[in-house]
Amino acid sequence: MQLQSVIRAIYPAACLACDAPVEQENGLCASCWSETHFCAGPVCDACGAPLPGEDDGTVAFCDDCLASPRLWRRGRAVFAYESVGRRLVLSLKHGDRTDLVPTLARWMHQRVKDIAPDSCLVMPVPLHWSRLMRRRYNQAALLAQAISRFREAEVLVDGLVRAQRTVPLDGHSRDERFAVLDGAISAHPKRQASINGRSILLVDDVMTSGATLTAATEAVCAAGATDVFVVTLARVLKGH
Repeated sequence: MQLQSVIRAIYPAACLACDAPVEQENGLCASCWSETHFCAGPVCDACGAPLPGEDDGTVAFCDDCLASPRLWRRGRAVFAYESVGRRLVLSLKHGDRTDLVPTLARWMHQRVKDIAPDSCLVMPVPLHWSRLMRRRYNQAALLAQAISRFREAEVLVDGLVRAQRTVPLDGHSRDERFAVLDGAISAHPKRQASINGRSILLVDDVMTSGATLTAATEAVCAAGATDVFVVTLARVLKGH
C-alpha cells in the first residue's frame, strides 16, 4: 500500500481519454464520461446499437439488422463510434495506446457476459500479415486475450487468417464493403479442429456495416462452429 501511495504521488491517476486528473486509475473524467455515448438501455440484440424507448427486456433489432439479418446469434457494443469513443478506438488502433486494453476489454466483457455462454471460445477478427507487420499488433487480438481472462475462457488468437489484403473501407458503401470482404477471411487450417463443435465469441474493435464480422462468422461456421456471438468496442451509428 505504501508503494502504491508513492507511485500515485509521482504519477497521479489520469483520464484515459484526456489525461485530466481522476480519483481512480483506468477511468474517464466526468467530462469525457458525459461525452462517451455508451450503448446502454435498450439495444439491438444483434449489433448492440442503441434503440429508442425503455428497456423492458424485449428482444429487438435496429433497422440495419432487420433489413439484413446477421449470421451470428447475438452481439453487443460498448459505445458509439463518435466523440470520446472514437478517440479511444483510434488511440488503441493507431496510437500505440495498448495500456487502454485492460479497461476497454473489461467494458466489453461486461456488455457480453450475459448473452454469450462462458464456454465460448474467444477469437479475434484477424489482420492481414502486412498490416500486422506495419502496426505491430492486432488490437482485436489484444482485446480478445484480455476478455478471455475476465471470462476465464479459452482464447484462440490465430484461429482465423486474412489471406487477402483488402483496401481500406472508409467511405465505401455497405454493398462495396461486403463485396471486398467476401471470402477474405478463413479458418487457419491447423486450427479447424479447435473450432469444430464450439460456440464462438468473435471480438473486433469497430462494427460499421458488419461485413468483417460476417466474413469471420462464415469462416468459423465453415470450420464447424455451432454458434457465434460478437462483441465490439464501438458501433458506427447511421447518420453519424
